[in-house]
Amino acid sequence: MNLETVRAQVLAVLDEPVGDDDNLLDAGLDSVRLMTLVERWQSDGREVSFLDLAEQPTIAGFAALLADAR
Repeated sequence: MNLETVRAQVLAVLDEPVGDDDNLLDAGLDSVRLMTLVERWQSDGREVSFLDLAEQPTIAGFAALLADAR
């Protein structure tokens, strides 16, 4: 999954725009919104967990994890 796709999906669940290296927790990515993303990516066949993403709470971090999660 490429950075642009991850960015679009993350921004769709947030209320404000953020940069690729901004901490998403500070931008309003709460556990419910994070689980929405986890469920979406798992349904697409990505092997990623809530904890994986919570440890890398940036768009760039998510993209790196998702690039390897198949």
